[in-house]
Amino acid sequence: MTEWLYWAQIAVGSAAALLNLVLALMGRLPSLVSVGANALVLLGLLIQLVTGAVLTAQGAPCKGDVVEFFGYVIVAILVPIGAVFWALVERTKTSTLVLAIAPFTVVVMVARMAQIWGPF
Repeated sequence: MTEWLYWAQIAVGSAAALLNLVLALMGRLPSLVSVGANALVLLGLLIQLVTGAVLTAQGAPCKGDVVEFFGYVIVAILVPIGAVFWALVERTKTSTLVLAIAPFTVVVMVARMAQIWGPF
């Protein structure tokens, strides 16, 4: 895990969570903006998956268990996918709140991934 990617994922995830929380508090239904914010979070996680695989293949040291790290990455990828699926199936104000909770969950998981990987 690289430091710049970690901070980028924290920033994008926090911004997406805050944006969707504001939209949910305003009573907005899921839209291209709210779904797109979660798509950016997903893109960052896909980049993290590829980066982690390349670093592991090159022999980069991982402080914790590599399987646990990739388990977190894969489950974190499923979170925004599930939230967007929910928002598309059930277009209600609550779905926008789900779209706000998903990036926050990913931010917490990315922080844990950084702990598993080790110091930058």
